Amino acid sequence: MKVEKRREAMLQAVLSGMNDVAALCEHFGMSEATVRRDLRALADERRIVRTYGGAASVGVHEPEESLDTRRESFREQKEAIARAAARHVQDGDTLFLDGGTTTAALARCLAGRKDIQVITNNLLAVGALASADVRVTLIGGDVRPSSMSTLGPIAQVALSRLTFDKAFLGADGVVAGRGLCEATAEQAFLKECIVAQAASVFVLVTSDKLERASQQHWTPLEREWRLITDSFADDAAIERFRQRGSVNVERAEMDAR
Repeated sequence: MKVEKRREAMLQAVLSGMNDVAALCEHFGMSEATVRRDLRALADERRIVRTYGGAASVGVHEPEESLDTRRESFREQKEAIARAAARHVQDGDTLFLDGGTTTAALARCLAGRKDIQVITNNLLAVGALASADVRVTLIGGDVRPSSMSTLGPIAQVALSRLTFDKAFLGADGVVAGRGLCEATAEQAFLKECIVAQAASVFVLVTSDKLERASQQHWTPLEREWRLITDSFADDAAIERFRQRGSVNVERAEMDAR
């Protein structure tokens, strides 16, 4: 089989969900070195995203859901993830809550805590926390209406002056070995700034976002971090994150209280 046809066939296999190098080797009857070389070539052409032990589809730039749609989608899963995340918060912690509806659910779980301080760019979280007398520091910047969060140069400068014990991040997608994907470069870079200032990093995403490369802008995660997702997460997807070694994975049970 000619190289071009072989790589086109491999691309179609990846797009259909065959993401592991071992599975691709078996399917095509090729050596691991050849498969990896073809995957690198496809990644260089931006047709796929290389991941730890395999590849994932890049996908088209998906339109962002409206804020109202985000609030309603996967609500039970987000609440379960938020409850699981809240159990990692200890007395005296200074936290950062990223923008998004899952981190806003975490804010509701933390309402009433008098022994923590929350720094956030999430306008959805501020109301729940401030009305419950939680100490809140709001990061300034440009307001992004589709997520009701702040970002931009002002937010970046403010973050450079702060540190926190734990950062809780959301994302449009998360890919093992690649990081978090976002709709804009500003969002991705702001998350990178947050990660740099945090002693511990938690990523809170519903299982539909695992191995999802739906946007073109990335925040790398080149450190230890914890992924908290819901109980519907696919075992194979979870295993790809665990194989990284630097990722602790936690599944939040729907009936957790």
